[in-house]
Amino acid sequence: MKIKQVLGKVRKICEQFNLIEDGDKIAVGISGGKDSITLLTCLSMLKNFYPKKFELGAIAVDLFDGETDYTEIKKYCEKLGVELTVVNSKINKIVFEIRNESNPCALCANLRRGHLNTTAKKLGYNKVALGHHADDLMETLFMSLFYESRFNTFSPIMQLTNNSLKVIRPMITVFEKEIIAVSKDMPVIKNNCPADKNTQREYMKKLIQYINKEIPGVQKNILSAILHPERNNLYDKFIDK
Repeated sequence: MKIKQVLGKVRKICEQFNLIEDGDKIAVGISGGKDSITLLTCLSMLKNFYPKKFELGAIAVDLFDGETDYTEIKKYCEKLGVELTVVNSKINKIVFEIRNESNPCALCANLRRGHLNTTAKKLGYNKVALGHHADDLMETLFMSLFYESRFNTFSPIMQLTNNSLKVIRPMITVFEKEIIAVSKDMPVIKNNCPADKNTQREYMKKLIQYINKEIPGVQKNILSAILHPERNNLYDKFIDK
């Protein structure tokens, strides 16, 4: 797998769902992990030839109040010609010390989104790009079904309520294994979250991987069912016509 193959998928999704429009100012949310760094790389490449012209920047929310070392990521952003803004926060302390959450992921995600979106709007961005990929899309669907009794997952583009910002997810057809293959030489920060590898999402990840081993190709089938307009039609079957 080469970065140009991932870029091809990103471009296709951008075109299919009109994720990028002329004059957009897009901020990539940088977690420091492989997903967001790969997305930043692809969008910086896309910017050079995409017919719709857009500006690109990056915003990192430091969960550890300035203790995270972004030196290599800053150098990488400079190489790409992208301005990186780092926002310090006390999210880790709030989630794990003050609130001592039994299910910390939801609160952490909400707080991170709040810092990211507020900063993006303040800096004049009109869109925030997130590095969610195909595996995330499927895991979210399974989590919603198992824990919330509903069919639901995130959209490739979403208008934020009471906010002028839109959130876009250009990598929803890129599988995690593809990201792993192309991000080996990228500056990735080790995940220091205390809950890493011990979450509901991690359980869903392992479950889907197990099913895919038993039924080869099932991940592609699930992804197709989510994205294909004629295959996601369960609700219509219960409507009297």
